[in-house]
Amino acid sequence: MSFTRNRIFIIVFLQIIFSFLLNTVFAQKENTDTAKIQKEEDFYKIYSVPIPEGVLLEVGGMTFMPDDELAVCTRRGEVWMISNPYMKNGSLPRYRLFAQGLHEPLGINYINGELYVTQRSEITRLRDLDHDGEADEYKTIYSWPLAGNYHEYAFGPILDKEGNLVVTLNLAWTNKMESLSPWHGWMLKITPDGRMKPFAAGMRSPAAFALNNKGDIFYAENQGEWVGSGHITEINEGDFLGNPASLRWAGLPGSPVKLRIKDIPDDGEPKYDVAKRVPGLKSPSVWFPQSILGVSTSGILSYEDKGEMGPFEGQLFVGDQGQSKIMRVYLEKIKGVYQGISFPFREGFSSGVLRLNWGSDGSMFVGMTARGWGSTGGELYGLQKLVWNGKIPFEMKTVQAKPDGFEIEFTLPVDRNRASDVHSYEITSFTYKYGHEYGSPVINEGNCPIKAIVVSPDGLKVRLVVDSLRLGYIHEIKASGIRSTENYALVHDFGYYTLNNFPDGDKLTITSENKVNRMAMMHHAAMLNNEGKSLSSIKKTVTIKHLTKQPSDWKKGPDQIIALNPVPGLKYNINSVTVKAGAKIKLIFRNSDDMLHNVVITVPGSADIVGKMALEMGLKGQRLSFVPATSRVLYHTLLLQPGKSESIYFTAPSKPGDYPYICTYPGHYLLMRGIMKVVGK
Repeated sequence: MSFTRNRIFIIVFLQIIFSFLLNTVFAQKENTDTAKIQKEEDFYKIYSVPIPEGVLLEVGGMTFMPDDELAVCTRRGEVWMISNPYMKNGSLPRYRLFAQGLHEPLGINYINGELYVTQRSEITRLRDLDHDGEADEYKTIYSWPLAGNYHEYAFGPILDKEGNLVVTLNLAWTNKMESLSPWHGWMLKITPDGRMKPFAAGMRSPAAFALNNKGDIFYAENQGEWVGSGHITEINEGDFLGNPASLRWAGLPGSPVKLRIKDIPDDGEPKYDVAKRVPGLKSPSVWFPQSILGVSTSGILSYEDKGEMGPFEGQLFVGDQGQSKIMRVYLEKIKGVYQGISFPFREGFSSGVLRLNWGSDGSMFVGMTARGWGSTGGELYGLQKLVWNGKIPFEMKTVQAKPDGFEIEFTLPVDRNRASDVHSYEITSFTYKYGHEYGSPVINEGNCPIKAIVVSPDGLKVRLVVDSLRLGYIHEIKASGIRSTENYALVHDFGYYTLNNFPDGDKLTITSENKVNRMAMMHHAAMLNNEGKSLSSIKKTVTIKHLTKQPSDWKKGPDQIIALNPVPGLKYNINSVTVKAGAKIKLIFRNSDDMLHNVVITVPGSADIVGKMALEMGLKGQRLSFVPATSRVLYHTLLLQPGKSESIYFTAPSKPGDYPYICTYPGHYLLMRGIMKVVGK
């Protein structure tokens, strides 16, 4: 017994010493880390294209003409021709009104020598027959029914590899997403002889779609009902993409979709798992985690020989309207199914990014609108171009799935010592619920321990053998400890890989040289567990500021009742309310909008600070209602689904002043705000 106790004592003592030394080593590493830091703007410069006064260029679509004029349609119903959008030799661009009177066109394209625009109810061909610079023929190519709902947007057209015009139709919004008229929520193809072919169903808000470099169609979806987070997905004929409202029309002649609304379960299981039981239901090719890689997925642009945007040829660039930025996507096709990884690329655009086009000089033109939805860029609309300066940024270029993990390819050779250190990486998997509620919090999080690491001889690739990978899940791959041989830190040190299939092939042989130290793995896991404990304490702190039952000592009830709800334009119905210091307040918030919202009351002067903190909450954001754990937050509601309401109770501050209230759903704080004026008793 005494021997056993002594042995246990020695083991515990050694573990304590080992942990101390390990922490000391890594603390020293952090303190002596003199990595060179580079930013997006060191490689990619944003230039604004001037817009004449009086031209409300709320971009709905863009396309280049043969003479290098840029044709832009706007949600105001106009088409503008912009000469010299490149601003060559310092000269200003010239604007010419080509067409007007259209019904909120959200797509335009120059196809086979003709200019086509997609209005709410039709594809229209525009022609200038007398060559005076203005369209004098507006010809309907194909039209579809409308119920008159404001949310029945239409997008396109593009030309597929078979020569068909392709469009997508949005669902309507009442008190939920609905398909009020035939084929809304569908992708349609119009053949060269004018016939309409329903192609795929289940779309909620398919704001953009494009062909990749192989000619396959991908569409961009936005978070909402039946959509846990934004994503892009390859579409094949007969696919059902997830929102059952469009299945109302699946029984019409010509429909390639066989599912019916009753076939779709609504139990909150991950979509990938549901798709195993529901033939035709398709999971995303690549997810964009909500609030981290945008909140309103928009334009898709394939990086081909037309562009000059760094060492990422063959990849996709994907815009985001709400966060005014662009992401980058590397795709691979495994066993006939696309999957891949999404990375940040460039943020800081002046308005909500909606459309992307290549210029003839290889620059990327970015068409933007806030359109009442708001965006972090702050402007109502804009046109900018993105230019690469020719320098190579240090990035994860690609991530490929392997039978036993991942292989990361970098744009520049890595420091071998850091790349061989397990602490340079962190891999976590998670997914979203699939159901009728608006969006989803992150669910089923799990750590993915790294078992072995092999760095390629040229230092451009790192093979990771990883445990606990899960099909259908998103895998956050962080490489914050990686440095280049020139000691540069990664411009972006994380990405999100959607794993739909494991490839065939040989697994890596684990040897004493590449095997990860077991004790180091245990230490790493312990650090991750501590982060989880911290998250629990954050939850507890936030909950104290969220009181939904009237306090028992309010014998006469509240002194004042405030009723808030959203109104169009991403605003509250009341932008200023006056309360007495120390008054007992009941705040009723009813979310009558089609997006998620909350109400967060902050200390004076803190609206922007708290809003930006919410933007940075990452994966835990939605789970915590995007309420940052800070003393700057006084009181708050939860993040409410459309149609839901909540009442909170609080005592007004004793100090008079202007106390802002904002919606902290990422990006909304820029527009959705008001002031609670506290006055003396």
